[in-house]
Amino acid sequence: MNNSITTIAFDADDTLWMNEPYFQEAENKFCGLLEDYLPQHSVAQELFKTEMQNLPLYGYGIKGFMLCMVETVCRISNSTASMELISKTIEIGRELLMKPVELLEGVAETLESLKGRYRLVVATKGDLLDQERKLKKSGLQDYFHHIEIMSDKKESDYRKLLKHLDCKPEQFLMLGNSIKSDILPVLEIGGFAAHIPYHVTWTYEQHDVHLEHDCFLEFKNIKEVLNYL
Repeated sequence: MNNSITTIAFDADDTLWMNEPYFQEAENKFCGLLEDYLPQHSVAQELFKTEMQNLPLYGYGIKGFMLCMVETVCRISNSTASMELISKTIEIGRELLMKPVELLEGVAETLESLKGRYRLVVATKGDLLDQERKLKKSGLQDYFHHIEIMSDKKESDYRKLLKHLDCKPEQFLMLGNSIKSDILPVLEIGGFAAHIPYHVTWTYEQHDVHLEHDCFLEFKNIKEVLNYL
């Protein structure tokens, strides 16, 4: 049991609700569109390369992903792709923006149990408009004291969040599915961080190095946080 925690922050995508499977579905459709130019696995590699090159410009989220798909079409086709192919690519992105918000198991019950006992926060990356849409559709808004949609999740971003919340690192617990974004930066600034793995993870967020730290926790599901607190 940890009695020092006053503020609990939750990642959103693949921690509160499903996200990455939708992206993988969209990517598979996109790779299928370009199989006349390259094998599908090669298209996927080219798309990821484009995403990594553009990450500092576009940030995270569906709109950046859409732009990267269009750019990849142009590069792979040597700018000979038809407008129909470009239109189909954009439609894949639009479908992604319209996906339902499917809460993960145990989320609502866990938040209900924690509400009133802790200050609850959403700390997530992504496109502002899209994350606001998903939060509204999720029905979870009323559980949270503060919503922080971050351009990135580095140590400086978490320090800025804690300063805004007037919260000391040792009073802060972050829950998320990404070791790289949700765990390591929080541990570095002296906070507590709990990893809740999801069955699929974006390649960029994968981190396979074994982690040991006094403030690091591993949960099988979100409900296990109740046993820790």
